[in-house]
Amino acid sequence: MGRVRKECFQLLSSGCVPETVATVNENHRRSFSVFVLSERLDSVWYSLGTLQDGNGDRLQRIFKAQVALFAQFLHGRQVESVLMRYPGRTTMCVSSQAGCGMACPFCATGQGGLTRNMSTAEIVEQVVDGARALSRGEIPGGPGRVNNIVFMGMGEPMANYKAVIGAVRRFTDPSPEGLGISARGVTVSTVGLVPRINQLSTEGIPVTLALSLHAPDDELRDELVPINNRWKVDEVLDAAWGYAEKTKRRVSIEYAMIRDINDHAWRADLLAEKLRARGDWGWVHVNLIPLNPTPGSKWTASDPADEREFVRRLEAGGIPTTVRDTRGQEIDGACGQLAAANRD
Repeated sequence: MGRVRKECFQLLSSGCVPETVATVNENHRRSFSVFVLSERLDSVWYSLGTLQDGNGDRLQRIFKAQVALFAQFLHGRQVESVLMRYPGRTTMCVSSQAGCGMACPFCATGQGGLTRNMSTAEIVEQVVDGARALSRGEIPGGPGRVNNIVFMGMGEPMANYKAVIGAVRRFTDPSPEGLGISARGVTVSTVGLVPRINQLSTEGIPVTLALSLHAPDDELRDELVPINNRWKVDEVLDAAWGYAEKTKRRVSIEYAMIRDINDHAWRADLLAEKLRARGDWGWVHVNLIPLNPTPGSKWTASDPADEREFVRRLEAGGIPTTVRDTRGQEIDGACGQLAAANRD
């Protein structure tokens, strides 16, 4: 086994990942062993090996410290999910599609286009893999469990609605039929497919809805989120408010902060005005996301001073606001980065 670890380290250090690093229980394509590849201060790299499944698809698992990038190849397209370990909790960010068809210009995943929808089983399997690795103590920090699941990986969840809802039910069903995760621990994101938001409110599963808004005005959002040409800002916000009113679950407005594009103070005022106009009973909060860099992109993160002013304006307008922790940048696993490095 020592020889295999050495070869793994040499291959990964050179940027070359072999088709098969090690064969571990060849009759079970989801059985992996953990190899410690290198250590630098508090940074530890792990690999769960690479195997071939029954269709010849290559599977990879690479972990770093408290952020773990899970990658699998489905019909030639890399699909990724990210495990993020915080003190006292672990969140799994899962993908719902191989690629994405929403074509948001600042998102690496969207620029790659859509290959296909993932099945319910493929979505659930991402969490099962992470949960298994945690329970076995294969992730730094000792044994643990997945507490939260966010559909913020590759793809537009609402564009693969049937499979996503099937996965949500498996996540929230009690054991042994499901994973027994609280619906409050599951977040489903969308760029604003209004009919599906309305449908989600009738499912009887009070998950958190995260709306990727990114602009409060139609002129800019038409450019940043092309689906806005079909459902405008007010329509999308009305649907989000309807979801909150029916489920009594607070909606999260996701807003990527892009330098000199959508980070103007007047846009913060407009966003606060539109949200407050729909109610002041705590139905919404804004989650600002410092834009993560992707290779060759013209988009960059906002200046910290502009970000602080944006926060101040929203809070002055009575809107609870947070700035997202951008874990995963160093392994291209942060929001908007998934699969970018692989395409390059």
